[in-house]
Amino acid sequence: MNLAMDVDSLAAIDVHVHLEPLEDNTVDASAKKYFGDSGAPRDPKGLADYYRSRKIAFVVFAVDDRLMRKPRVSNDEVLQFARENSDIAIPFVSIDPGRGAAGVQEAKRLLSTGAVRGLKLHPPVQQFVPNDPAVYPLYEVFAEARLPVIFHTGHSGLGSGMRSGGGIRLKYGNPLPIDDVAVDFPDLPIIMAHPSFPWQDEAISICLHKPNVYIDLSGWSPKYFSPALVQYSNTLLKNKVLFGSDYPLITPDRWLADFQKIAIRDEVRPLILKDNAVQLLKLRAA
Repeated sequence: MNLAMDVDSLAAIDVHVHLEPLEDNTVDASAKKYFGDSGAPRDPKGLADYYRSRKIAFVVFAVDDRLMRKPRVSNDEVLQFARENSDIAIPFVSIDPGRGAAGVQEAKRLLSTGAVRGLKLHPPVQQFVPNDPAVYPLYEVFAEARLPVIFHTGHSGLGSGMRSGGGIRLKYGNPLPIDDVAVDFPDLPIIMAHPSFPWQDEAISICLHKPNVYIDLSGWSPKYFSPALVQYSNTLLKNKVLFGSDYPLITPDRWLADFQKIAIRDEVRPLILKDNAVQLLKLRAA
């Protein structure tokens, strides 16, 4: 199935959705304990049906992760899923920067398909600092294509409560090194994923200062957003903040219900829920 996306008919765009394998593992169990069991469908058809029934399009990816040693869906499977659900699915790929030159070549192969819409990176589980020059060749591929990169930032629910936190070092979630990437790649759209606890003010500062940097609000219920995040979302960052859920850990149903209860201005809500993503992801024909 290859259906065109009807942007005008959409109620919202979720910029943070994981396509996960069906089998349970210890990492997933710890995440469910931390977030609660959302009960969200994990199978590809169930995921697509969930979003289509709610008229929500979504950015979808699967994290290329060596550290957690959990099963994952391949980039090619993500692209195939998006082809089959092109009316709602926007595919990003994920490449562990630790793969070096091989990862860069894989990025070029994937981009040659013409289907890729961006890159997802997770510094805590991929164990890298975003401003490490060794990662720059990977950024160069996406900067040349003018495609966005999503960086996980802040505390990671993955590994929470596991022995040694599952080996995840939270320091890699500090968003401040992303500021260097924004300086060195000014034409690379950058999305800092999640309220960046405990570095929310740093994330806000970067987003205020660098035109190419955005914040997605996934991974936290809106009822836990800091007052500063709500304030800037309503004002100076109203065009740079994006709805994201972190499905299947948090569902849009839960996120949107809690979003209704926080003090976001009526004229700003459509920007966060849809309009900012439409512009960033270039979902309308020029």
